[in-house]
Amino acid sequence: MRPSEAGRMAPLADAGDGRAELRQSALSAWLSLLASSGTLVCCALPALLVMLGAGAALSGLVAAVPQIVWLSEHKGWVFGTASVLMLAGGVLQWRNRTAPCPLDPQLRAACLRTRRWSLVVYGVSLLLLATGAAFAFVLPALMGGGEG
Repeated sequence: MRPSEAGRMAPLADAGDGRAELRQSALSAWLSLLASSGTLVCCALPALLVMLGAGAALSGLVAAVPQIVWLSEHKGWVFGTASVLMLAGGVLQWRNRTAPCPLDPQLRAACLRTRRWSLVVYGVSLLLLATGAAFAFVLPALMGGGEG
């Protein structure tokens, strides 16, 4: 704390308590989850429905959300963008792994809990991206009839 002009104690403008890094880490984890979920909608969900014999459900889904066709046609771009976002999120997770937490015990506990959850969300995002990639690229190649 430093004295302000009015003689009261005012908090420092940027105390470096780690809140900005914590917000950045949480935001990157949720954006990673969003990006990897797009890969599931694009490729894994339609492939899974077809493999389960639910073609009618897939046609109903495409009728309700025709953008799925566009996403499937541009799966290379979808996965490329998602992978870049995941890489950026991973870099931010790595960089913020040792970011300071507040000294207050309750705030410190919240900081550490948020950091753990952020890592869990990032891990789930990686799993979703890998699942989408398996359905979009690996399984079609193994079956011999995929584009890519």
